[in-house]
Amino acid sequence: MLDNIKSREPGLPPAILASISREHGKIYLVGGPVRDELIGHGRSKDLDFIVCGIGIDELVRLLNRYGNVNLVGQAFGVIKFRPPDSSEVVDLSLPRKERSTGVGHRDFKIDFDPNLPIEKDLERRDFTINAMAREFPDGELIDPFGGRKDLENKILKMVSDTSFPDDPLRILRGIQFAARFDLAIEKKTLTAMREFAGSITSISQERIAEELNKLLEKANLPSRGFQLMREIGLLELILPELADTIDVDQPGGFHRWDVFEHTLHVIDEAPQDLVIRLAALFHDVGKPQTRQLVEDGATFYGHDKLGRQMAEDALRRLKYSNDLIGKVSLLIDKHMFSEKAGDKGIRRLINKIGTELVFDLIALRRADTIAQGMGQTTESIDEFELKVKDELARSRAFSLKDLALNGNDLKRNFGLVEGPIVGQILNFLMEKVLDEPELNTIAQLKVLASEFLAKSDLDI
Repeated sequence: MLDNIKSREPGLPPAILASISREHGKIYLVGGPVRDELIGHGRSKDLDFIVCGIGIDELVRLLNRYGNVNLVGQAFGVIKFRPPDSSEVVDLSLPRKERSTGVGHRDFKIDFDPNLPIEKDLERRDFTINAMAREFPDGELIDPFGGRKDLENKILKMVSDTSFPDDPLRILRGIQFAARFDLAIEKKTLTAMREFAGSITSISQERIAEELNKLLEKANLPSRGFQLMREIGLLELILPELADTIDVDQPGGFHRWDVFEHTLHVIDEAPQDLVIRLAALFHDVGKPQTRQLVEDGATFYGHDKLGRQMAEDALRRLKYSNDLIGKVSLLIDKHMFSEKAGDKGIRRLINKIGTELVFDLIALRRADTIAQGMGQTTESIDEFELKVKDELARSRAFSLKDLALNGNDLKRNFGLVEGPIVGQILNFLMEKVLDEPELNTIAQLKVLASEFLAKSDLDI
């Protein structure tokens, strides 16, 4: 049974509520926060309010008494308000009607009207489960489209026939809602999703990435979402690299599923962390191009290196940050590491992947192993993880910054000037220390640096 939605911790100071009431206005909590409270997910951090009965100028004047007001959304009747001594930003809007006048949710005619009934504002919402409101803080549920019943019956239903033409991104939003909340998509809604799937190409890559992130981070089983993308015809349009793995079988007795199905199982098994799940999403995209049939199955030599490049290209297309792209691509590049590596091998892996990512890499490998689907165990990976923890606990030098000597020390002690030779010496010292950690002392590194210089042709 769904929870009732009586007020929990208010998202606005009580003085604001009282002031709005004195001005004969009403404030409603709308959309996702109402849905999440009904499901029992508790109070959402992203609160969305509609204020009826007060014009925008008067509302701004009122709010300015109580905190910081940002008018970036004023043209749409939207105000961002931050209460004093709080980092939480609250969205307040006037009720409005809107209709698309262009493609890609770029051009809209917006009519906001403080006297518009809240029910009319809810008509422009995407799905019935998001088209609910309640007067804040303790009012009754306002549910003109049966969203509560749809939640109880685990059904996703569009509010109107114009939902997807108005904004094709709603197709992807619906997919991630279905996966996150385990909803069946109503037949008419699913048909409309298929009909307008091609319109997703008009949507900005940043907005698409935002919905992918929600699917990967918030769904226990994101595979449901990717299967729906395939079924609706969205997958090849936004993730062609993943679509190309469909029906690429992996003979040889180590994998139960084709590359696509295996990938979905890896994503599900991976922790709900964006970097790890993005790495899981792209970790085998290089397999279709590297597949070679052999007598006892197939090989995919080099798929990790090719997959890294393909993932970098895809993530750039989707406008992810360079930092995130670097982390994801490095995990993909190293995901075929040998868990049988000895101490030297472990230190070299940590050197290449970094102490920040090494346990993400292990988590990816663990998910990859389980998702082979042939009853493989993770005992060797678990043992490898313990060895990594042991190496890290020994305070070894795993990167250049951990060396007892730095570039300035080398220049000062050997009369060097800035140039490639400094980096060459540091890399040489790093290799020595990875093999023999006890060499990481100032005295011994000076000796090694001298030996390196003696064997070089550099005149110092």
